[in-house]
Amino acid sequence: MGRRRHSKATTLSLRRRDVLIGAGSLAAVSTPAIAQGLRQLKMVTDWPAGSPGLQSSASRLAQRISAASAGRIYIEMYPAGTLVRSFETFDAVAAGVADMYHSAEYYWEKKSPAFNFFAAVPFGFTANELFAWVQYGGGQDLWDALSGQFNIKPFLCCNTGTQMGGWFIREVPSPEAFRGLRYRMPGLGGEVLRRLGAIVVNVPGGEIVQTLKSGAIDGSEWVGPWLDMALGLHTVASYYYYPGFHEPGTGATLGVNKRVWESFDTSERQVIEDAAAAEYTRSLAEFNANNALGLQKLRDQGTVKILEFSDAVLKELYRISKDVVAEAGSDDELSKKIYASYQQFLAAIIDWSDIAEGAVLSSRRLV
Repeated sequence: MGRRRHSKATTLSLRRRDVLIGAGSLAAVSTPAIAQGLRQLKMVTDWPAGSPGLQSSASRLAQRISAASAGRIYIEMYPAGTLVRSFETFDAVAAGVADMYHSAEYYWEKKSPAFNFFAAVPFGFTANELFAWVQYGGGQDLWDALSGQFNIKPFLCCNTGTQMGGWFIREVPSPEAFRGLRYRMPGLGGEVLRRLGAIVVNVPGGEIVQTLKSGAIDGSEWVGPWLDMALGLHTVASYYYYPGFHEPGTGATLGVNKRVWESFDTSERQVIEDAAAAEYTRSLAEFNANNALGLQKLRDQGTVKILEFSDAVLKELYRISKDVVAEAGSDDELSKKIYASYQQFLAAIIDWSDIAEGAVLSSRRLV
């Protein structure tokens, strides 16, 4: 991302004008308006305006909260680059410039690599497994402790499901093919590719296609067929690889300014928590349905080669991933606790997933 790592003190003391897009916007940003029992809140996102899946899920969540609270909580939406710049949503909410963000936690890895565990980890949790860990495996308490240091209360509120490995302008048949490859990939997956020899960059979703067109990068991951085609990635790259080793079940987060969260009464907190959980389930269903349709459309068009990473590539990615993930969980004592909890739950649920859903999926190919 090319940004320095921020300390907790730096984030909490961040001046509002440092993250606002327009100088004249400062006067409009203040403590959430409270009039006759109504709350008016600002939600900033890292998704392009009008984009399906992620931005639409954020908008649906805001509407769900408003409806479930009988209109007591109204949330105004600000897509990427409107109220604040892309990737500055976390800082904006921590500083009180905005009240909520909708984004992916791996964007904050410069603050703590442990944030990756609550978004996506290479060869880690699927969507269902991530939700199980956060809801019932101790993940939420650890996440609260991590985000609480930055004045934020987090909730899982969306999941893209298993992602694709990404788009390339040429084939990558072996680990050696990644050397010198200029590739857009965030999070720990990006670090894995970097150690494989790739030149890893991160640009906002709305800028990926143009960056590919310019020749500045040789490929990029985004999400899956549905959102990738909406961006137009299939028009600028011809090779589409799977599986998405780097993001097997990517969660998005509703992050709420902690002081704002603490100002809600019990019923309002329950509304927000339940709405986030409901949207997590709905968004996952939406992604799975539309990815299936998108994949079929790509196959029918026949202009893109849909390829599986070779066993040699996957084995090398897995070998490197083990070290990268372990290092992400070694930053400090809290990170070590998060990593230990994640690994312990992963070992248990992999056994169940393999003999339950995994076995069913494999058996369907036999008939």
